[in-house]
Amino acid sequence: MLRPDAWPCLYLWLIPAVLGGADSQAQQPPPSQPVSQNDEMTTHETPATFRTKVNLVLVPVVVRDRQGRAVGDLKKEDFQLFDKGKPQTISSFSVETLTSQTTEPVKAETPAAVSGEESPAAINPADVPKRFVVYFFDDVHISQSDLMQVRAAAERHIDDSLVPTDRAAIYTSSGRTTLDFTDDRAKLHATLLKLSPQPIARAMSQLCPDISYYQSDLIMNQNDPMALQAAVADAIVCMGLDPTDASSVQAAQSMSRATASQVLNTGESESRAALRSLRDVIRRISAMPGQRSVILISPGFLTLVDLQQDKTEIIEHAIHANVIISSLNARGLYTIVPFGEASQPSAQSPTGAFMRSQYQDLSALAEEDVLAEVTYGTGGVFFHNNNDLLEGFKRVAARPEFVYVLGFAPQNLKLDGRLHTLKITLRNSAKLDVQARKGYYAPQHLSDPEQTAKQEIQDALFSREELRDIPLVMHTQFFKQDAANAKLAVLARVDVKHLHFRRENGRNQDDLTVVSGLFDRNGNLVTGNSKTVEMRLKDQTLEGRLNGGITVKSSFDVKPGSYMIRLVIRDSEGQLMAAANGTVDIPMN
Repeated sequence: MLRPDAWPCLYLWLIPAVLGGADSQAQQPPPSQPVSQNDEMTTHETPATFRTKVNLVLVPVVVRDRQGRAVGDLKKEDFQLFDKGKPQTISSFSVETLTSQTTEPVKAETPAAVSGEESPAAINPADVPKRFVVYFFDDVHISQSDLMQVRAAAERHIDDSLVPTDRAAIYTSSGRTTLDFTDDRAKLHATLLKLSPQPIARAMSQLCPDISYYQSDLIMNQNDPMALQAAVADAIVCMGLDPTDASSVQAAQSMSRATASQVLNTGESESRAALRSLRDVIRRISAMPGQRSVILISPGFLTLVDLQQDKTEIIEHAIHANVIISSLNARGLYTIVPFGEASQPSAQSPTGAFMRSQYQDLSALAEEDVLAEVTYGTGGVFFHNNNDLLEGFKRVAARPEFVYVLGFAPQNLKLDGRLHTLKITLRNSAKLDVQARKGYYAPQHLSDPEQTAKQEIQDALFSREELRDIPLVMHTQFFKQDAANAKLAVLARVDVKHLHFRRENGRNQDDLTVVSGLFDRNGNLVTGNSKTVEMRLKDQTLEGRLNGGITVKSSFDVKPGSYMIRLVIRDSEGQLMAAANGTVDIPMN
């Protein structure tokens, strides 16, 4: 069984194996018609190609009343969607609810291989993990004082709020402190105690002049004369120069620009690192089978023009993986001390001190933008400007009861990678608050249908939602080879008469992809495989011999223990899907 701390490698190589063909046996038992190797039906382990819609933009929307309660009774006709100010046709519409994402798994048949054996601690279906939460601490940007406050609130929140079906993980933007998904509260608390600020690029000594990332952007990118003037005034003081001497002023200007360039590069490196770590966390939680939430705990950080698309890609990935990001501003109630803070003395001119207080205020607002964007773009909750951090954790950890997902295919979309602004409104209600993403970037090339189909199957595999487009029954069987090894078979019986076949050359054609995944008690993927059944059926076969459906068998070499099973089936012609959950307990000696 793979170690939980091996998840980056697991995600990169196991998912292609699951969707592209893992090594397994393919013997099919009665009573259903077996998948035979003849000219009508073959099975192999290469991915099928599906015809899929490309460039569909998904927009999660949360609608709340004046009391902050989510509203769940709206219809597609109640919404209006605008792309760059132009109305769009909403082509897909769904409402995700908490109850629809917490379907209880049905325990599959698991006949004992050896009588009299003592079973291991089995997975109680009522305790199967349903919700996965990442506490993502931005230790790159957070201060020690803010970290101490949010850590204390997080400890209380974990004690008060986690339930047996929750699995929590702790990750950081620096990557130096991590804990993978677990229900062990002692490990969670121990990991919280290890947290500390981890600036990765900032100078350890005070700069001369002391310029912020925000002010550096004004100087270097926006050519703001006031920002440069304030820096020069500070440089004259900290360098001990004569403000009336022209050569001294010129030296102060050179020093100010050099320092601003250094700070700009440092700030961009730290912001990019935080976004990269958040992207990796989204990728990690996407591989968990259930509700998925990320709680971003950060004072905020600037994301300048070069990083805008990085944010959009994070939002896109989270939306497609059904991950909700909520944000808690670690600063709490933020106040500005005029003319700087006495606890942080620096050599400043009166002009520099005054301008610094202004830039601190503006920077704090700008740094919050990234927290708001990823939150509203994925349907989460943004808690800020409030010192009740325990209440903040309570709010950001609660998923919205209703999330509308609107989809539209942009008309005449140019593949230029440019930003498209979005606006969502309601037709007949001015008393409701609409929370939705603000935009997306146009693709630079068309989506590959095969890769898109693989992604859709993968998304279904790492969900707990039961799908019933195709009638499906799952069974399991296992055989103990010895005390340490077992063979597990997952059998999927599919009613193919409900599929949409394509008529060609006198045959009924369709391809069926069957994907099975095994997960441990904490929701980590242990192994999986994929089969493709190519059906080229004669009329009499479809109408007669397949009345009972077909059975597809996937085999696994496993260790004794308890596993959760996820089975996903999709056909290529009708793009119908079925998905089922199960558990299996293989006893130890």
